[in-house]
Amino acid sequence: MIESEVANSILVLQDRLRGVSAPPHRLSEREALLLFESNDLDALSILATRERDRRHGDRAYYVVNRHINYSNICILECAFCAFGKRRRDPAAYELTVGEIAERAAAAHAHGASEIHMVGGLHPTWKFNVYLEILRAIRTAAPHATIKAFTAVEILHLAWIGRRSLDATLSELQSAGLGCLTGGGAEIFAPAIRDQICRGKESGEEWLQVHRTAHRHGVRSTATMLFGHLESYPDRVDHLRRLRDLQDETGGFLAFLPLPFKPAHRLRHLPGPSESETLKTIAVARAFLDNFPHIKAYWISFGLELAQKALRFGADDLDGTIEEERIYHMAGIDSPVRQSAPALRQAILNAGYRPVLRNAFYDEIELVA
Repeated sequence: MIESEVANSILVLQDRLRGVSAPPHRLSEREALLLFESNDLDALSILATRERDRRHGDRAYYVVNRHINYSNICILECAFCAFGKRRRDPAAYELTVGEIAERAAAAHAHGASEIHMVGGLHPTWKFNVYLEILRAIRTAAPHATIKAFTAVEILHLAWIGRRSLDATLSELQSAGLGCLTGGGAEIFAPAIRDQICRGKESGEEWLQVHRTAHRHGVRSTATMLFGHLESYPDRVDHLRRLRDLQDETGGFLAFLPLPFKPAHRLRHLPGPSESETLKTIAVARAFLDNFPHIKAYWISFGLELAQKALRFGADDLDGTIEEERIYHMAGIDSPVRQSAPALRQAILNAGYRPVLRNAFYDEIELVA
């Protein structure tokens, strides 16, 4: 299809989405694929911005948070991951419970409302270690939500603890777990998943962990790693599965498209371009009509591109971070932290009003 026809089709989709030419319309997979195949960024921006502004008006969100990557020692070896290390690797590390608590306490003293914690699948830590970590964070940062663990970490904890998924989540929740992170989704397509993260949980298992967490009242985010070996139909399939689960549970707070960064055994791949990243944000906003928030994670985007993404459907830049190791061990050159004033200014420069939020997107402060 020539580009002018694609642009015209996007205009038709705009009318259908807002119910001008027909009752309000949910995008089909075929229509999402059409958007991915388009190179008309102006039309995509208009479509996504209208959808974004309909939900949030002139507001865009950020959070004062702290990332803690408790250890990079991992029993897996995903092809794209430069973070995970074997125990005897010189770059391997593990934090003690005390060190984790110190980081959480420092974040709490600086007003953090969210502690975000993920790590590798440690080969020797017992289940009780993770409960001790959660309790230590809850004591050190009593007013912060603990947003921790990816789906594969939860499955790992269930395995080492010899517990059911339900029992695992229930104990973690009692120890302080407030939200589940969305990492590890990568791409759900089995053939691609087998090439980039063989041995990791399947797409179905990722979805089941989040389904179970939502049933326990544990909200979560969702991700998609894009710009590696996947096709546009693979991306659409991934988004459709997320949308279906959100229809079922309503437990997802936000969606984060994560641009692939060339590293490890996939360092020969180029990664997505800026236009491809903005396009993916836009399609996600149009297709995921039941997701309240689309996040432009500035660590993976870079702050300048994340700011542009606010005009392509994103409404959240994430937070101050303080320390990030996963993307930086892959060689990304963005800072490891941002100040709250810098995030506010980036939002203002994009033409939106900054909203300081907590982990659940409750408003803490709105800049007038």
